[in-house]
Amino acid sequence: MKISLLSVLIIGLFLNPLFATASQVLFDGHSLKNWEITDYAGRGEVSLDKNGSVILEFGIALTGIHWIGNDLPKVNYEIQWEAKKEMGSDFFGSLTFPYQENHATLILGGWGGALVGISCIDGFDASENESATAHFFRLNQWYSCRLQVTESHLKFWVDEEKLIDCEVEGREIAMRSGEIEMSTPLGFSTYDTTALIRRVVLTKFTK
Repeated sequence: MKISLLSVLIIGLFLNPLFATASQVLFDGHSLKNWEITDYAGRGEVSLDKNGSVILEFGIALTGIHWIGNDLPKVNYEIQWEAKKEMGSDFFGSLTFPYQENHATLILGGWGGALVGISCIDGFDASENESATAHFFRLNQWYSCRLQVTESHLKFWVDEEKLIDCEVEGREIAMRSGEIEMSTPLGFSTYDTTALIRRVVLTKFTK
């Protein structure tokens, strides 16, 4: 049976109902304009290298930066970034992000270095809800990350491998209590880890 190109396009529209409308570079690698160093107790040094990255140095627990620029979308958007762990055994390049009127945190390489998940869903953190999965991260290797936030789902890919596809519509999405709450509305954080972040781009979607 032959399938026309038009039929393929129509099927694709139903399978992929979101359409990109605009993209914004949030971190250009040249300055921390529109970002602020998060005032975590015991934070490590934060600096820029000459290769377009921000370095979050090993501290006592959390080190990070958070967005202080223009208002960001709360749903129907996607954020892409690249992250690399240089030393440490806990999360690196983790992202706090808005969802509706609340926020959550995408954990990247937590709980000993392999956990990927979202804190919190229905009161359970990334290690205790269905978003939890494991992924092996090598030291000194760049990883391409992509988080998609819609009204119904939170999805996350590493190097185009989908690791999270979690239905969240009608559920409680909230931050884990503690210092990490200082990373809203959008922030990158590490824990007992030195990491580099670069190429941060936000894309808005419409249906």
